Amino acid sequence: MRAKIVVLVLLAALLAFGSVAQEAAPLKIGLLTDLSGVLAIYGVELDYGLKLGLLYAAGIDPAEYDSLDAALADLTIAGRPVEILVRDNTSNPDTASQQARELIENEGVEILVGAPSSGVTLGLQQVAVDYETILFAAPGASPTITGSNFNPNTFRVCRNTAQDSLALASYATELGENWVILAADYDFGRASAAAYEATLGAFGVNFASEVIYAPLETTDFTAYLQQVSDSGAEVLLPIWAGDTTIPLLQQIAEFGIYENMAVIGALNSNDLVALSDPSTIGQVAPGVYHYAFPQTEVNDWLVEKHVAVTETMGAVDYPDLFTECAFATGQALYAAVDAAGGDTLPESLIPQLEGLVFEGPKGTYFIRPGDHQVLVPMYVAQLDNLDSPEYAFWTLIAEVDALAANPPCQLEGDYADRCALNDTFIEEVVTPAVEAMRAEE
Repeated sequence: MRAKIVVLVLLAALLAFGSVAQEAAPLKIGLLTDLSGVLAIYGVELDYGLKLGLLYAAGIDPAEYDSLDAALADLTIAGRPVEILVRDNTSNPDTASQQARELIENEGVEILVGAPSSGVTLGLQQVAVDYETILFAAPGASPTITGSNFNPNTFRVCRNTAQDSLALASYATELGENWVILAADYDFGRASAAAYEATLGAFGVNFASEVIYAPLETTDFTAYLQQVSDSGAEVLLPIWAGDTTIPLLQQIAEFGIYENMAVIGALNSNDLVALSDPSTIGQVAPGVYHYAFPQTEVNDWLVEKHVAVTETMGAVDYPDLFTECAFATGQALYAAVDAAGGDTLPESLIPQLEGLVFEGPKGTYFIRPGDHQVLVPMYVAQLDNLDSPEYAFWTLIAEVDALAANPPCQLEGDYADRCALNDTFIEEVVTPAVEAMRAEE
């Protein structure tokens, strides 16, 4: 189906351009994201990060333009001008899937990127297969996306929550041996809870009760926090996302949970952290990214240009929680399409992306060839304050390198044998590279 659509789009372009038909056809990228609803803050990060990553890869400095859109107007990949078509799905899987189909069928979109919601991303994976299109999953973090729901058309250049659990594991029993998990009741929460139980259990953590689930839209957590209190656990691990994180953390404090147990934090978007209850200061948290942590040239570029671009819009802002992985997604997308000479069909892009190694904001990124999950460094940090004007809320405790945060391959059924590709890649590529980095430290 995809090949027929591409042919129709190219024919339409030839008819439309007439004597200028020699110009390359635009490469249209469909960005499925959240610009409203509980995950909207992550959608904005995805949007900015992807665009800046593409510009970085192309060698375009957005600070030399009047706006980000003006810089993107000069962006080409393999000679093809790039257009990014953005759709807001408000975390509704049916809406997102319909938008993706319309973008491909009616607008000629050739590559999909998205989404903040793991539930939405699971639906987009099937669209990518149906239309023979590559999907860059970002930043939805459920391990399921590159696990039991894997298909070869999906690549994730963002971490999953199994990597969060590995970052936290070495510190877990120092905080207490008996834990309880309170998680959002959708795929992200359920798959992440399973990953934490498996990883932390292997490091000596005992779970005092079954996982306690609550709907993501919950604003009154009283009943769920009563279950947490009754569990007798020493440590509470909340697995949550979006703007309902604020009432959750406020009610954890109001309920007196901090008086009886340690509460694991999480690096979150800066605006959400700033609204946290002061009782959360001192929390230890595993994390994805904070702009102050990586000491790399790519991250320096990201921070400088993000500040410059947002300043032209009237409000200086810094890269946030998911800006980094969206940026890296843009880098990988550019590298693959460029190497394929502008061809976006899966049979051309998959060989370019499987085993791709490149330098991104957090250091070296390794895309595993078996399940298409990226390996990147992770962080453990402690919350120090809530009022830094530049969002310098955290003290970095440790950087956990990509090899130490290498999650298990969870492919199933017909794809299970692909895990052997990861094993070879780890042995021959990742391990030598990471051990060389360790030797230099």
